[in-house]
Amino acid sequence: QVQVVESGGGLVQAGGSLRLSCAASRSIFNINVMGWYRQAPGKRRELVARITRGGSIYYADSVKGRFTISRDNAKNTVYLQMNSLKPEDTAVYYCGAGYSEAPNYWGQGTQVTVSS
Repeated sequence: QVQVVESGGGLVQAGGSLRLSCAASRSIFNINVMGWYRQAPGKRRELVARITRGGSIYYADSVKGRFTISRDNAKNTVYLQMNSLKPEDTAVYYCGAGYSEAPNYWGQGTQVTVSS
């Protein structure tokens, strides 16, 4: 069964906003780290933002000031609010969840396309 599910991707114009959601099955216990990764055509997968159960947050330099990650620990759910989107943000966005920096569980990905 699917244990991690992303939603919220879509097509927007430059300067617009999207909010991504990722829900991990509550049968997966003690998830410490949840994060968002992205992969654009011809590019390597990169970490976009990450948050721990205790609230420690990391952002890639390319999204600082524009993206905000948040988490509902009780629901094993993480969100990514993306504002001031740019064409270079276009990618498939993946949610990862696990017990350390390396995710143990992955979502199927959701496409974000930003037109100029």
